[in-house]
Formats: sequence, structure tokens, C-alpha cells
Amino acid sequence: MFNHLNLEAMVGKWKHAVLASALAALLMPGCGPKKEQAKKNGGALDKASIAERVYVAPGEWDEFYAFLSGGFSGQLAVHGLPSGRLFKIIPVFSVDAEKGWCMNEETKAMCMTSYGFIPWGDLHHPDISQTNGELDGRWVFVNENNTPRVARVDLRYFETAEIIEIPNSAGNHASAFVTENTEYVVANTRFAVPVPQRDMPISEMKGNFKGAATFIKVDPETGRMNIAFQVLLPGFNYDLAHPGRGKSHGWFFFTSYNTEEAHTLLEVNASQNDKDFIAAINWKKIEEYVNNGGGKKMKVKAAHNIYDETTQMATTEWITEVTVVDPREVPGAIYYLPTPKSPHGCDVDPSGEYIVGSGKLSADITIHSFSKMLKAIEEGKVVDTVYGIPVLDFNATLAGVVKNACLGPLHTEFDGKGNAYTSCFISSEVIKWKLEDWNVVDRHPVYYSVGHLMIPGGNSRKPFGKYLVAMNKITKDRFLPTGPELCQSAQLLDISGDKMIMLLDFPTMGEPHYAAGIPAEKVVDKVAKIYPLEENQHPYAAKAEDEVKMVRKGNEVHIYMTMIRSHFAPDNIEGIKVGDKVYFHVTNLEQDFDIPHGFAVIGANTSEVLVMPGQTETIIWEPKKPGVYPFYCTDFCSALHQEMQGYVRVSPAGANVPMKITLDNKPIGEVITE
Repeated sequence: MFNHLNLEAMVGKWKHAVLASALAALLMPGCGPKKEQAKKNGGALDKASIAERVYVAPGEWDEFYAFLSGGFSGQLAVHGLPSGRLFKIIPVFSVDAEKGWCMNEETKAMCMTSYGFIPWGDLHHPDISQTNGELDGRWVFVNENNTPRVARVDLRYFETAEIIEIPNSAGNHASAFVTENTEYVVANTRFAVPVPQRDMPISEMKGNFKGAATFIKVDPETGRMNIAFQVLLPGFNYDLAHPGRGKSHGWFFFTSYNTEEAHTLLEVNASQNDKDFIAAINWKKIEEYVNNGGGKKMKVKAAHNIYDETTQMATTEWITEVTVVDPREVPGAIYYLPTPKSPHGCDVDPSGEYIVGSGKLSADITIHSFSKMLKAIEEGKVVDTVYGIPVLDFNATLAGVVKNACLGPLHTEFDGKGNAYTSCFISSEVIKWKLEDWNVVDRHPVYYSVGHLMIPGGNSRKPFGKYLVAMNKITKDRFLPTGPELCQSAQLLDISGDKMIMLLDFPTMGEPHYAAGIPAEKVVDKVAKIYPLEENQHPYAAKAEDEVKMVRKGNEVHIYMTMIRSHFAPDNIEGIKVGDKVYFHVTNLEQDFDIPHGFAVIGANTSEVLVMPGQTETIIWEPKKPGVYPFYCTDFCSALHQEMQGYVRVSPAGANVPMKITLDNKPIGEVITE
């Protein structure tokens, strides 16, 4: 059991290691870590030689895409590796002023939930779609922690295509991780809650709260998501997860802590047990059970938001029921693997044989064997049951232990060459250790308090073990100061040799909880360059200048407008009155790559819209007083960008000014009153 003496001994070990590390750094000559690292690699490593490894010459491309979560920003950042350059911010669970995401009429529905319109969320864990256990570069799936949701980002457009809300969940943390053929995206709750939700005393949590593991089916052609079933687990906290692969395909593994089922002062009360669990779930068995009519239907309300690339409109469908499975009704579907101590990371090696559990309150790293787990199940090596779920004997499933690995081990990635890399939060380092040998072979400091790691493909059957990205929680002294809040830090390490080499610091947005990386060559040929005009089915599109029009419906005025270098059609508009609600439906007629246009008009609540080639976007404007107001292009598009403008005349309410739209002082399109 965890007690004061154990805590004191543990802290003593940590202090000793940290002081030893600091003393070693102080005794190093010159720049310290750099020269020591050079010595390890058998030669001098000056700044120039390190810079060469991350230098991407003008006109050349990075080797990898890296998708870094934006944490509390609700956004996903796209960086290049090895340069660390930021290429794009993808709004997912957020409004976005640059792109108008969740602000323009086309995308407002993407931020809808059963709790209403939620403009920001907490984005944590991206994962890339796979085929046969290898990254295929089609979609990135990401989770929202606070208001439980899972999103799919389409890598043809680098745009959010779908968001599905997860009912019966709270703190959707062990998410969003995909099976090796993207059959499912799996999401599990961090916080246990009553299922179904109801008013009850918090003190009665034990035995009454549940954790819902949600299996979201993914259409193999379109990527469209649908909740297949939820497994109601005991009311622990479920932290992180990874799927089985290879020999363990068909299983999913979740860390769980707070097996004490504490509901107050968790820093003490959820740290009592020497071992918590990794939950091993045989989803193939549960899938078969559900397909044969098993499970119960539960009434729920959850939003399913879908962006249609042809209509270029988002819509919300409502989920009204889900299939819920009681694991006690599916014998052999779930087992608990005891794991020390408050395990955080849960990672599966490329072969699918080893399940790594990093107990953040243990200095050791525990590795379970999938083969031994199956044997223990076959031989009935069950030492306990917890709410009807068998607990397997710890030693029967144990493959090995990395002894005294580091302080605060969290997450492990793999390089595909028999090596594992674990982040160590308290000792601020990354350690490299050998699978099946369980010995640490290298250490490298990171700055500071590292959380997740990412090796491109490191959670697949085929990692690309050239680079490792460490995502650090604290950045004191790494960058120019910017007030009390500093930017987050990522660090790039070369792991292609025997020893890790620090190459680069680069800042990130938000708090990067996790990242996913993929070779650029697996993505670039799939990326769309335009929205083909002939495929634009937006209900208010004007696909040519002769299709523009102005339609009045009472106090609503709809203006079907086009834009092309370097003018709007129409560019003079009259007949608008104070009190009107004006919809500018603007279509970009360009069919040239990377020629977006913007549209802005004085006083519009959403400032502007950015319209991609071949796309239609809508901005609403409600003029408050008479006048003549300019509108203009907000995205520099040509040498005549400044000339790309127009005027709207606004008359007093009740005025009899006729509606008129013109271009070059000549009438253009239709003017209709309905």
C-alpha cells in the first residue's frame, strides 16, 4: 500500500537523481550537454553541424508532417519535420477568425453539441488512419476532452470534416486512437459519472459511477463515423489507450487509475493502491456479441456534425440512442492487468506483443506480454474480480520491467528497430531502452517536464525511427520571454544512431498534449489544390458572373456574388435598408492553386470570410445606419489586390430606393423580390 514512508522514500530517490543530474551538468565544461553529447557520438558536434540536420533549403520540402494538438486552443497545428516550421492551424473544436470556422453560416453547425453551441474545446490526442497497421495518410482523428467529442480531419483539404459527440462520457481523454485497419476510433472517459446522468450524492460514487468506452465505427471509403457500441466499465479514471496490432489485433488496452474510486483530494486518495490496472478489451468478441443482437439500447442526445465538401455546408444530425454493453454479459471480453502505480501511458509495440504501462508514481516501467496474457487466461490465472471483471495474476502476464528507469515515466514510443523511448516528467529526460532486454541504453535531457513523445508512425506496425519529438510542459529560459505565460516547447531529437542527439527547439501553440507524424510522401499526392467549380453544390453558389443576383425576402437580402482577380461581381449594390439582414454568398471563381480571396464589409460581426478557389462562403451583415460602405478583398491575391473593392449603399428604413447591382456601371444578374 502507498503510505507516508513509501512517499518519503520515493521523493528521496527523485531528489537524489535530480541533484545528481544537476551536479553533472554543472561540472561539464563549456556548454555542457552539447559537448557531452558530442563525446557520446565520437566527435565534435558544433552548432553548424546540428543546424545542417534541420535545415530545409529554400524551395525544398520537409520530410515529415507533424500534427500537434493545440490543447486548450481546440486547434490542430501542422508542422514540418525536421525544420519545425508551422504550416497551418486547423480549427477543430474552436472558432477561428482567419478561416471563419464555426463563425460563417457554412460551418456554425460544427460547434453544435447537446449542451448548445460550444465555441472552444480541449483538443488532446491526434491519431492517423491506418491500413494493415501502417499509416495511410487519409484522416487524422482527434479528441475533445471537456465536452466529449471526436473529430475527423480530412487530409485532402486539411480541414475538419466531421465531429461526433460522445454520450455517457466525461473528460474524453483515452481517445482518439484507431485500430490497425481504422475499423474503429476508440474513446474512453477520464472521469467516471452516473450513466445515465442523474442527480445523486457525490459521496455515493463508489459502485454507481461508470466509465464508458466508446467504439466508433469508421466507414472504410468515406471515413464517416458512427457510434457502434459503448462498454460500461467500472467507475475508475481511464487515462490513455492504444490498440493491439499484429498478433494482438482485435484487442484494445486502456490505463486506469483511481481504482480507489475517490471523489475528493485525488492527489492523496487516488494514490493508495500499489497497483492499478490496464484494461484489456477484446473488441472483436464484443463486436460479435452486438452484431448478434447483444447489448441494450439507451436513450441519449448527442450531436453528429458533418461538413459536406460538395454542398460546402455543415449540418447537425442528432444521435438519440446507443447500444450499451455490460461486460459481465460477455465472458472473456475484458480482463484487468495489474500495473503499478497510477499508470498514465499505455503503449503497444509494433509487433503487438508488448503492452507498456508507465506508472507515473513508480520509477519502474512495466511491460506486459500479450502471449503471456492469453496463456494466463487459458490457464485461469485469475487472482480477483472487480465488478465482475477478472483480474489476472501480475506475474503471469509480466514480460519484464525497466528497473529504476527514471522519475515520473509517462509515455513510450517505438522506432521499429527494437528500441523504446519513454518520457520522464520529473527528471525532464527521454530514455531509450531495449525491448526484450529491458535495459536503458541512453538518456537525453529535455527542457523541461516532458509529457508526450512522438516518433512518426511510432504507434503503428511501421514506425519511421529517424526523429523523435518531445513535447514539454515548461519552457523557462528556452525562448524570449513573453509575459507570465510562455509559449509551449517542442524539441526534435535525431534517433537514427545509437545515441540521441538534440537538434532543435521550436515553439508550439496551446499545450501540445500529443502529436502524430507521417512521411510527407504518404500525404502530398492526396492533397486537393482547388474545389472544382463544377462540383460546387452550395445552394447559394454563383459559378459564373452571369449567375449573380440579388434576392429580397422581406427584410432578408441574399446577394449571390463572385470574386476573381481582381474584382467582385457585382461591385456596386443599392437598395439595402437599415434593418435588413444581408447575406453575402461569395463564390471564388479561381481555379488556380493557392489563390484564395477574402471578403469584408464595415461592421460585419464576423469581420471577414476567406474563400478558397472554387468555394462558396457566406457572411451576414446587418447595417445599423445609412451610408455608403466599402467592401474589399482581405487576402492579397494579385498586383491589383488594392483595387479589388466595391460599395454598398444603405438607405433609411422604409426608403423606396430600388434594388440595383452593377459592374462597370452596367446592370448585372437578376434582381428579385419574393
